[in-house]
Amino acid sequence: MNDSPDATGVDDAADVDDPTTAADSATAGDDAVGPGDSNPDLADRPALDVDAAADLVDRLVENVESVIVGKREAVEHVLVTVLARGHLLVEDVPGVGKTTLAKAVARSVDASFKRVQFTPDLLPSDVTGVNVFNQRTDEFDFRPGPVFANVVLGDEINRAPPKTQSALLEAMEENQVTTDGVTRALPDPFCVIATQNDVEPGRTYELPVAEVDRFTKKIRLGYPDVEAEAAILDRTVGDHPIDAVEPVATLEDVRRARATVAAVEVREPVRNYVARLAEYTRRNAALGVSPRGSLALLRTAQVRAVLDGRGYVVPDDVQTEAPTVLAHRIRTDAGAAGGDDVVAEALDRIPVE
Repeated sequence: MNDSPDATGVDDAADVDDPTTAADSATAGDDAVGPGDSNPDLADRPALDVDAAADLVDRLVENVESVIVGKREAVEHVLVTVLARGHLLVEDVPGVGKTTLAKAVARSVDASFKRVQFTPDLLPSDVTGVNVFNQRTDEFDFRPGPVFANVVLGDEINRAPPKTQSALLEAMEENQVTTDGVTRALPDPFCVIATQNDVEPGRTYELPVAEVDRFTKKIRLGYPDVEAEAAILDRTVGDHPIDAVEPVATLEDVRRARATVAAVEVREPVRNYVARLAEYTRRNAALGVSPRGSLALLRTAQVRAVLDGRGYVVPDDVQTEAPTVLAHRIRTDAGAAGGDDVVAEALDRIPVE
């Protein structure tokens, strides 16, 4: 289902504003930040009420399901990640619809979408952008890279060397990009959906731990069952259904829903429960969950509460989100593969108080 990239390895689905207007005068010493770390002022943004935010997610899920058959849970994971102001890592075999899923979400929200095909010869500047000398003006003009979009799909991110993978670190953490001493804000909202090839280990690079930790969730799509695959074949015999996807929400709807999520109450016992889960992973693995991981778990639990029509988080929300939020951050003697077992043990052994 993946589309072929153009010669530069980048696929445009929508135009984005010139990022130079966001921070033309920023310098290396400035504290300029983008709108994501940027949270710019979620507290000041008019939030949707909880029911309206839950209805928004339902509309988006139904719209994406017109393209992605039999993967409602995976679609929910994507939308939970977006509303939690995070990023998603999808590890799976080729051809199960990872690119189509990302495109369908972007089109459902009327968001800009760009795809980067990660390859061994891809350079960091191919992702973030580069300054090019303009002979007419006798000045350097910034040409933004594909990272300047609302939804950025990093296709087979582990095919590129660590230096190129790390080009996303600042963008994913601070919603900004710094090139030649100038910091430019990324669009709001901004979400990276990266896919990882897990069937050709001899031709891929391991993702840096610091980058893995920046992904809010890690999921697998898996193969469809027979009924779902038959439905996919029926829908794609003619025109691809992705071409017919129409927006059912605006970017402002997403921003307001994010404000709703940020206002969901997280009481001290729930915060303490999350901290004890994280502490368990640190005691029982070579590398446990970082404070960034604990924060990601709380934010996704807030989204889960909204989906259930509540303005407060309960332990069930934490337990629902923990496997996809925590496991990929953990390293055991068995490597990354042991994270699932550690999280399962933590959920089983750490009591809710």
